Amino acid sequence: MAVSGRFVALLAVAIVPTVLLGTGWAGAAWAGVVMLAALLDVLLAADLTAVRVERRMPRLARRDTTADGTLVLANDGRRTLRGMLRDMWEPSAGQAPRRIPVHVPAGERRTARQRFAPFRRGRRSSAGVAVRAFGPLGLAARQRVVAAPAELVVTPPFRSRRHLPSRLARLRELDGETTLQLRGHGTEFDSLRDYVRGDDVRSIDWRATARRQDLVVRTWRPERDRRVIVVVDAGRAGAGRVDDEPRLDTFIESALLLGALAAAAGDRVDLAVLDDAVRGRVHGATRSDVVQRFGETLALAEPGIAATDWSAVPGLVDSITTSRALVVLASSLDSVGASGDLLAVLPRLTRRHAVVVTSVTDPTVERMASGAVEPTAPGRERRGGRVPSLPSRGDRDVYRRAAAERTLLDADGVADVARRAGAEVVRAAPEQVPPLVADAYIRAKASGRL
Repeated sequence: MAVSGRFVALLAVAIVPTVLLGTGWAGAAWAGVVMLAALLDVLLAADLTAVRVERRMPRLARRDTTADGTLVLANDGRRTLRGMLRDMWEPSAGQAPRRIPVHVPAGERRTARQRFAPFRRGRRSSAGVAVRAFGPLGLAARQRVVAAPAELVVTPPFRSRRHLPSRLARLRELDGETTLQLRGHGTEFDSLRDYVRGDDVRSIDWRATARRQDLVVRTWRPERDRRVIVVVDAGRAGAGRVDDEPRLDTFIESALLLGALAAAAGDRVDLAVLDDAVRGRVHGATRSDVVQRFGETLALAEPGIAATDWSAVPGLVDSITTSRALVVLASSLDSVGASGDLLAVLPRLTRRHAVVVTSVTDPTVERMASGAVEPTAPGRERRGGRVPSLPSRGDRDVYRRAAAERTLLDADGVADVARRAGAEVVRAAPEQVPPLVADAYIRAKASGRL
């Protein structure tokens, strides 16, 4: 049972005769009348066991955008349903309005529209729909939670989509450049042309040479339908926050942009989300479904505290393809201690594949290292002077700057080790990493490494 504001207001009227007459009997009598009226109101309210709720809503919604849903309320009872309903979504689903007034005559149905503006990716769910039915006096109501389970998968915002048109234009330009007409083995035959000094003799087409009575070589172009494998680190490296967002969000944006670009270029794209185990996989995404499939899998990725099992990556890549592929390790290179397992597997991967490793830098650390930091708060004061155990403000700034320099030097050293192992390192601030990864893919296509 629930009461309305009208019931509380009428009950408060009992104070008036109590104060004026100086006795509580009149107030108690009035309160009794109000309570009896409320009980009668509850008895005359609609039967909530005869109320059904149906949903019509999308399964997926992108973070920071809106999606529309519909609730259909059916009253199979014999009394009119007057009241309020509240859909019991998690707050991060951004559901509005939170409370919906309803008036459903007996035997009829009514539709209520909702709008979702989710601000956190992942799986959002509703525990049901709470329906409150008031009686004709509007004093008290019956209340019941109607089972109407629902789930909304909130996919990443894909802010890096704005970089996609320019990268697609660069790919189209590369398709027409002569630098892509490679000579050698393992590529698709394109055309014949006259031999010039410096051409590989293995490219000579002897049958065509015999027909023309002049040396002719075959030209080749990079194969389409190549493999691109993206491994997203969902371990402790992704849990660190840079610019008030976890690094995992940067890894996700890089995977979405690269997946969309590679699929548009005709390559087959695979995704693996990894910490101490494989948490999600997408196999052989195509141009038409890559963003949806990647987004749905990455929506459920959450950074954990477990160390990522990088030793499983070579076997994971071999299970996807035995041919040469572009393997992108969306992680971060911070220090030898934190990135040692990743560095250990790079030689095994680079022997057979083109490997790109991302590294996310923190702009705050770079500003600290350059001395562009805000003044620190003054030290604590006590009677007789400053607390002697604390260093001065200038000393604290020097220590902070030295620590930032040490952090950057450690990251530089780890990046150099990765490059010596044969990997290409993409190192930048979070918003710059996704387009730079796309550029690394384009360079691999242009040079014939993919």
